[in-house]
Amino acid sequence: MGLSNEELAYLEKSLGRKASNVELSMVSAQWSEHCSYKSSKKYIKTLPKRGKYVLEGNYDTTMLDVGGGYVLTIHIESHNHPSAVEPYGGAATGVGGVVRDILSSGAKPIALLNALRFSDMRDAHAKWLFKNVVRGIADYGNCIGIPTVGGEVEFDTSFTGYCLVDVSCIGLCKRSELLKNRIDEGDYVILAGGSTGKDGIHGASFASKALISDDRSAVQIPDPFMEKLIIDATLEAIKHGYIKSMKDLGGGGLACALSETADKFGKGIDVMLDKVYLREEMSAEEIIISESQERMLYIIDKNSLEGFVSILKKYEIPYAIIGIVREHKNLKIYYDGIIADIPASLVANAPLINRKARARIVINDTLKPSEPENIKDIILQLLEDPTIASKRWIYEQYDHEVGLRTVIKPGLRDASILRLYEGKFLAVKLDGNSKHCYLDPYHGSQGCFSEACRNIVSVGAEPIGMIDHLQFGNPENEYTYQAFIDAINGIADYSRIMDIPCVGGKVSFYNESKHGEIKPSPVIGVIGLLDNVNRASIKDNDRIIITGITKDELGGSEYYEYIHNISAGNVPKVDIQLDKMLFPTIQKIVNSGLVNYVHDCSKGGLAIAISEMCILNDIGAEVDIKSIKNECNRLDDILFSESHSRFVIAVSNNNLPKVKELLSSLPYSIIGRFYDKDTVSFDDINIGLEEARYAYDSITRVMDHG
Repeated sequence: MGLSNEELAYLEKSLGRKASNVELSMVSAQWSEHCSYKSSKKYIKTLPKRGKYVLEGNYDTTMLDVGGGYVLTIHIESHNHPSAVEPYGGAATGVGGVVRDILSSGAKPIALLNALRFSDMRDAHAKWLFKNVVRGIADYGNCIGIPTVGGEVEFDTSFTGYCLVDVSCIGLCKRSELLKNRIDEGDYVILAGGSTGKDGIHGASFASKALISDDRSAVQIPDPFMEKLIIDATLEAIKHGYIKSMKDLGGGGLACALSETADKFGKGIDVMLDKVYLREEMSAEEIIISESQERMLYIIDKNSLEGFVSILKKYEIPYAIIGIVREHKNLKIYYDGIIADIPASLVANAPLINRKARARIVINDTLKPSEPENIKDIILQLLEDPTIASKRWIYEQYDHEVGLRTVIKPGLRDASILRLYEGKFLAVKLDGNSKHCYLDPYHGSQGCFSEACRNIVSVGAEPIGMIDHLQFGNPENEYTYQAFIDAINGIADYSRIMDIPCVGGKVSFYNESKHGEIKPSPVIGVIGLLDNVNRASIKDNDRIIITGITKDELGGSEYYEYIHNISAGNVPKVDIQLDKMLFPTIQKIVNSGLVNYVHDCSKGGLAIAISEMCILNDIGAEVDIKSIKNECNRLDDILFSESHSRFVIAVSNNNLPKVKELLSSLPYSIIGRFYDKDTVSFDDINIGLEEARYAYDSITRVMDHG
């Protein structure tokens, strides 16, 4: 059943008897790493959760008060193992699951983002995974009418034979329509949506161990059309006040949804398992842990039952009353008699594991590669690097305009911008850097957080909340577990000092295949608020400013790893106090209309940041390398270092004095100008804009033409 000897002994001691087969199935699903967080829960609790926008109250997810009578929530999930086995269905059901998570909070899903990880694009299997994961995300999101507004993709050989598929969803609702979020004796428990089948059996357990076989039975089957009906029916029922509480049937199926609901409210539930509508003949054990998709559990009182059922019938959604809320605090499962009678709190709360941890010694001192003779070739190669290159091939498959909220589309700025209500906008971005986090999990994870914030700040938004998804290999490996702890500590420290609370997250362990473990891969999402949108673009003769100091921090850089195959060196370290002073200044500069464009300087370094600005704005640039504030001894270090706290700013000569005044207490350099030519120049290194654009579009060429 997947339980350790210690867990089985704990279960039987708590029950005072041997568990039935159904009880064992329920506990095995809920106590899996995927559902219980038994290796990570005590560390997750160290993340700051409170902030000036965080709404206090009994909510399933963190709610943020964004003004105007609206509240917002955000969630992130992964479907890594399923997507590595069946990329189309695995990715599609990952989208469906996170959408239902948002729906369960009572909010309307308004936008999707994703963060993806694959191996070398030259590998046929990696290319197959990439193509079908993107197609699965696109087809599902497009069918349910929720725009995918942004994403982030990395490629690294540590993902050979595997992939990471993270999907995030944002929800919005009126504060006056928040769920009652309570349940009482006699309330009805209704299962609605898709039928229950054998797909997804042991899915939670499947995701809680290394991927060593293609267990397709553990992969769920997507049905986006049923999902769309559920979304519409649920939102209508919320408006009528019919729903007291609800929960998505995700990992662990009914076992987890029932136990977590009952435990949260200190109640019990009598469950009639024979009422569950099936698509095939199944045993009681299979029914209780099936992870068939597009299913929701609703708690409805007797006064609302008729109205709620009428909505389900209107949308032709199958449903069944499968349970009644009781005061006894147990899950009593009936199926030709009683087959389980177990405390909900026992099922819902796995015994936590105190794992051993040991720091892995990484040699960060390395002989530098020989200084390249042709910097131009290096820049073009980095622009072709799939991790850096344009993601146009991906986001053009997504419908990012449905819903009419998308103001800044994917690929145009560092963050996507959505309209929340009149006069208020939301900026969103996901970021990660497995190469940095492998060499230094603490500073690498802080760097991911800082980069996500810089992308939000670059469009003038104030960061108001963070979500994290912490993805690692086997937690039973002492080195892996220490890397996880270091990453949590890095994120918590940055969150505390910057006063940006964690408003959601997930931990995913056992991300490994027969080829080995993945690199530590935390993904950080940041959301920000702004009152207006700066739509300006770079103009001829705009001056180029870069903030911060460029340092000899090439460890984990795309230059070292992609060009030289070196996985060592000094990882960039965040100066949090500098970020704390710099971010409000950049927000002010952007919102005052003093600048025409701001771009975060990160993967690939300054040479790539400038090149991207030129490509996206169809303009040339000339950069005076000597004017760049730096602590480097070599030209390639200056151009390709990935030091933090750096923004590249385009500002007109007329506004330059005011911008210099606002930046006067911060490190910055005026390093050149943009001009109306088709060349990007770094001193005497000249790159044609067309050849830069051609290199930057490498993913489209590879995917369209092989």
